[in-house]
Amino acid sequence: MYEPVGYETYADSDAFVNGIEAQLPVEGSINRGWIPYDYPDNNEGYEAAKADLKSPIEISTENGKQGKELYGIYCAVCHGNKGNGQGILMTREKYLGVPSYSDRDITPGSIYHVLMYGKNAMGSHAGQVNATERWQIAQHVMDLRQNLIGK
Repeated sequence: MYEPVGYETYADSDAFVNGIEAQLPVEGSINRGWIPYDYPDNNEGYEAAKADLKSPIEISTENGKQGKELYGIYCAVCHGNKGNGQGILMTREKYLGVPSYSDRDITPGSIYHVLMYGKNAMGSHAGQVNATERWQIAQHVMDLRQNLIGK
């Protein structure tokens, strides 16, 4: 039977020139599955995303359906199923001040930015939904907004 050699954690090593096993990532590398987001977390970044950021996914029934499902999980509790700001937490007065989507001048880019970083009392949802899911939610929110303003 094979007996493995036991090594001490963080002991000197000959594998690398600097003698350290745990190397830092190569400069400029990114994590697998991570998509860089170039807009800063401030009002200027929000306005820039609102004006310039466009959805890379196609507007489709499938993306809308997925967006609606995700919206029901993460957003409706505050924003309401219709996007009118009357979610269950609002109607029970557990939380106040969630605006209706018809009250705001929003774009898919601004919605994505808010999901990425949060805004005012709303926290970031970047840890809960990935980039594609954020765009799907944005598509559904824009559909809700159209229904609210009657277009």
